Amino acid sequence: MRSELVRHLASADARARAAAPAGRVERWGTYSIPGIGPRGVRVYVPRGPAERAVVILFDGQNVFEDEGSFAGGWHAHRAAERVVTLKRPAPIVVAIDHGYGARQHELMPFAGSRSRGGLDSMVAFLRGRLADDVRSRLGVASAPARWIVGGASLGGLAALYTHFAAPEVFGGALCMSPSFGLGGRRLFAWIAAQPLPWTSRIYLDCGVREGRGTTLPRVAAMASLLRARGYGDRRLRFRRDARGRHDEASWRRRLPGALRFLLV
Repeated sequence: MRSELVRHLASADARARAAAPAGRVERWGTYSIPGIGPRGVRVYVPRGPAERAVVILFDGQNVFEDEGSFAGGWHAHRAAERVVTLKRPAPIVVAIDHGYGARQHELMPFAGSRSRGGLDSMVAFLRGRLADDVRSRLGVASAPARWIVGGASLGGLAALYTHFAAPEVFGGALCMSPSFGLGGRRLFAWIAAQPLPWTSRIYLDCGVREGRGTTLPRVAAMASLLRARGYGDRRLRFRRDARGRHDEASWRRRLPGALRFLLV
């Protein structure tokens, strides 16, 4: 019994060490984004060689530690280390801050009663200056299969749109609890009309009770649309979370699994 307890404690200690941040979070300062305004960028840089994947996440205030976040951070730097295998090094994680009251304008693609629809300006920044800086400063490759864009809620909607708008840069999308209801039918029609990216992996999830049960059917409808366009299980994962809520704690819990699927 004692030896079994020792083995269990040793295994738990090893898992804790593997999940601990082994790199550093760098503050890249404030970028002036045309059509958007000034936005802060922070980057988690793991230790080791530069040849690794890149995950760019919206709502950067919530991406790392709890301090400064709306309701607790996602601890994405820890999630990056948790998904490490012999063949999969920890990804670089790039967090771009939202503009607080301007968030609904910069993360929605179409103008309407709730938004000016400025996401295309954000996409231009991500695919251009920010991606160029990541490549030049960290020496990573440009292969789209190794670049993921992600977010939750409006950030999840923005991530899917960005993937289809800039597939030459972003080969995958991480969409947790995406607010597809705010995009309306126009978003579904736009996704249906886009050419299929030559490399594409998409992760969708949603808590069963989110929006009093109204959110899940919309996310399921997007999953059905993608499957109808040819996405099989190797390129699309749709997770229904029985205990998931529309909050940072749920997204923090689901993030490692999403990364394991997307990072090949």
